[in-house]
Amino acid sequence: MELLCPAGSLPALKTAIDCGADAVYVGLKDNTNARHFAGLNFNDKKLEKGSQYVHDNNKQLHIAINTFAHPGNEQRWFNAVDKAVDLGADAAIISDIATLDYAANKYPELTLHLSVQASATNSAAIDFYKQNFNVQRIVLPRVLSIHQVKQLARNTNVDLEVFAFGSLCIMAEGRCYLSSYFTGESPNNTGACSPAKFVRWQETDTGLESRLNNILIDRYQPDEKAGYPTLCKGKFTVDNQLYHALEEPTSLNTLSMLPELMQAGISSVKIEGRQRSTAYVEQITRVWREAIDSYQRHPEGYQVERQWNDTLANVSEGSQTTLGAYHRHWQ
Repeated sequence: MELLCPAGSLPALKTAIDCGADAVYVGLKDNTNARHFAGLNFNDKKLEKGSQYVHDNNKQLHIAINTFAHPGNEQRWFNAVDKAVDLGADAAIISDIATLDYAANKYPELTLHLSVQASATNSAAIDFYKQNFNVQRIVLPRVLSIHQVKQLARNTNVDLEVFAFGSLCIMAEGRCYLSSYFTGESPNNTGACSPAKFVRWQETDTGLESRLNNILIDRYQPDEKAGYPTLCKGKFTVDNQLYHALEEPTSLNTLSMLPELMQAGISSVKIEGRQRSTAYVEQITRVWREAIDSYQRHPEGYQVERQWNDTLANVSEGSQTTLGAYHRHWQ
């Protein structure tokens, strides 16, 4: 099983490799990737250095080109594929069909991974992408139960990748337009659920307020941790009660499910967090490296160490973790 870790900067990339990642995934400095924030991602020069570092350590580099191409401006996405090939990417993570078609036809030797943004949740969808674009790996959305993941693993010969830790999304990836109702910009097209230019913070007499396009998302008291404002994780007044009506700030943590994922033949576990700090990347990578190695040494005796969960809880959203949709037995 591959341990795939996030890198939003060159220091984060080096840290992930040094701490035991088998592969890292990165994005370019534009809206062709789904973590398009100021100060994040790679220009040509830094990506060239990053690629060199990864390959000097005999690891793999995955480049995310995982937003949807804009009509009339699709050349930017095609250029991103060209750049990924020129810089020696071991795989391109793509969601857009036109971009997949371009990559598959121009660079048949390039390994293609289907982004979670394409939202392939059944074997028919997986077969479609395999037959038409020779996709070698499918990144599964975070809305599937473990039962559904196992079913897909039994019914396809395409490698599967799942999210193992990080920010959770209750929406079907690639299908969410929720924040575009506030900002006019969809995360599938601009690469950010809440584009930074619409985000405002303000200290008030009633607490720290976070706003998205001047619409109040949340209000924090001095003892509360403030999160980045996204509509789905905001507080709403429902039946005269103020609470997280759609989704609480929490992070996915599947350490306890590692044996099931291994036995199902999952090819890669992905850590979310290209927008997070180098310290986050270091801690998460170390924990997951230890966990995978522990299982491989003694599968029957595998158990989650308390310090692993403590470390993950400290860097999770809302200081809490969950199994997300994986535990939904009714799915």
